[in-house]
This record gives sequence, structure tokens and C-alpha cells, in this order.
Amino acid sequence: MVNAISETKKLTAIIVDDELLGRENLKKIIETYCHEIEILDCADSVISAKELVRSKKPDVVFLDINMPVLDGFDFLAEYDDLPFMAVFVTAHEEFGINALKAGVTDYLLKPINIKELKQTVKKLILNKTREINSITEPQSETLVLPASHGFHVLRIADIIRFEAEGCYTKVFLSNEKPRTVSRTLKDFEDTVPSGKFFRIHKSHLISLKYIKKYSNIDGNYVTMTDGSKIEISRRKAPEFIRKIKSALHVV
Repeated sequence: MVNAISETKKLTAIIVDDELLGRENLKKIIETYCHEIEILDCADSVISAKELVRSKKPDVVFLDINMPVLDGFDFLAEYDDLPFMAVFVTAHEEFGINALKAGVTDYLLKPINIKELKQTVKKLILNKTREINSITEPQSETLVLPASHGFHVLRIADIIRFEAEGCYTKVFLSNEKPRTVSRTLKDFEDTVPSGKFFRIHKSHLISLKYIKKYSNIDGNYVTMTDGSKIEISRRKAPEFIRKIKSALHVV
């Protein structure tokens, strides 16, 4: 599957780096060694990068961290839910943990190691394959979670909510204790039935079935049947209200 995708449709990408030499060097390396990637354009700042994301809609953003005024973390913080896969390309190795928490797919150190770059591209293609499969394959009534000595099979109907914890996600259940797994919240959002779950915040994906109460006093909040009170982000509130109204007959 991975080879089929890489041969028929390249992953599109942009490069964001305030240094011209850095942009040109990375572009040349990718075009020489990674034919699965098509570089659409380059940006020299967060502002121009946001415009490129809006106009080009790339699959991947190769992103420097240290840039004047707004840095790579500021750029990622502009999005509640990243519409692209992000790869930090930096000379500074000390940002690794924060990068994972920011939701990046991978972290490359300058000067670029070709072998490591190719491994990153394989990871990007695999992630894209999973995304495509989650859209095209019928959704199951169960969810398989990896465990230290195997896996757990959960009924989706028993899941109250998901909560992001960096590159991990905590799964809250109606009939047993929560489980923490090494998968992003976006992975779960793409997996569970969209008509039964809603992402009300960049850190929270909830089951509409388990909503106990909604309040718009001093903000927008839902109270779930497990007693948790969760904030609805301001930009998500109108869509949430529409979702609830349309789902009342099935929830």
C-alpha cells in the first residue's frame, strides 16, 4: 500500500525557514533523495507560511524552530487541529520533547542526515496511508488499543471521551478505568464514527451519547456522565450546537 501511494501520488510539502540557504538546501536534498515528496513552495516566516498553507493545502510542512518574531511553535499553535503533518528541521536538539507535545510527526537535526530523512518520509507516507484508509474503510463497532503485552479491544459504544496528553491520548470508558495509549487525538478522531463523536477542543474528543449537560454561562462547557466538565473552544461552539441538534434523534 505504501509503495502504491508513493508511486501514484506524491505527498505535497512546503518548507518554512527564515534562512535562504536553509530553504534551498533542504529543497535540493528532498528533490534529490526523496522522490515521494513534491515541494510546492517555500516560506521565510510564519506569516507567509500560514498563507501558503491556506492556498496550497500541503500534506507536509518542513518547519524550522528558531525564527525571528514568531517561531515554529508559534506557527503550530495557530491551529487547533493541524491540517498537515509537521516535521521540525532544526540545529537544536533540546526541543525534542516540546516538539512531540506540539504534535509534530518527526524531528530532524541539521545538518540533514539522508538516511534519517528517508525514514521520516516513510513515516509520513504511512501516516497518510492510515488517514486514507480511515476514510475509505467501513468503520467498525470496536477499537483496538495497543498494550504493553498485546492489545485491548474496546466497544466504541463504551467510550465516553478522549483527552490529548501530548503525543499520547487518554481514553475514558463507561465500564472500566481509563487507558493511555501512544496515539494522537487526531488518529482517534479519524477512526471513530463522526456522527457519534465531536472534537469540542484541541485536547478533547467526546461521545455525544454521554453528554449530561451543556452550559454557556461564563463560557461554553459540557458535563459528561462521568462527571467531567470540559470547555468547548469558542470556534467549535456554533458547530457543536448544530451537531447536537441534528443528533438528538439518534443519541
